[in-house]
Amino acid sequence: MTLMKVANNGSKTQVPTFDNWLDRLFDVPSNFELGSPVSSTKNTLPAVNINEDKQSYQLEIAAPGFKKEDFKINYEKDSLVISSEIKEESKSEGKTTRREFNYSSFSRSFYVPEDSVDVEKISAQYQDGILTIAIPKKAIENKVKQINIG
Repeated sequence: MTLMKVANNGSKTQVPTFDNWLDRLFDVPSNFELGSPVSSTKNTLPAVNINEDKQSYQLEIAAPGFKKEDFKINYEKDSLVISSEIKEESKSEGKTTRREFNYSSFSRSFYVPEDSVDVEKISAQYQDGILTIAIPKKAIENKVKQINIG
């Protein structure tokens, strides 16, 4: 039997039951292979704001709790890739009753065609939990050429 809760607006939500909770407790990821450990890695994508003006694009990536050394920014084949990987191990002195490993990572890719931006002048700053990347646009030359009709 499944209980359904109806909200004031008429939408239905399923009320969690003990059976549902128990099923979720022993859920195994779809990519699980026999013999491999089930881990609780944090793999979330940070939120990104993209702004544009006449001279450049600006990416603002919300990544609090990181250090600037934690980021890796690469540009290759029209793609700007921003990634980070943090591995932490908490240690306790004496008899260990609980030990937790913490691993968090993310990777975001953005299509940035090389012919429209100045790749050599891309810059980045990390301050107050926000990674800001400035991508200057290439100057567009307005060439006017007179074409004679032959």
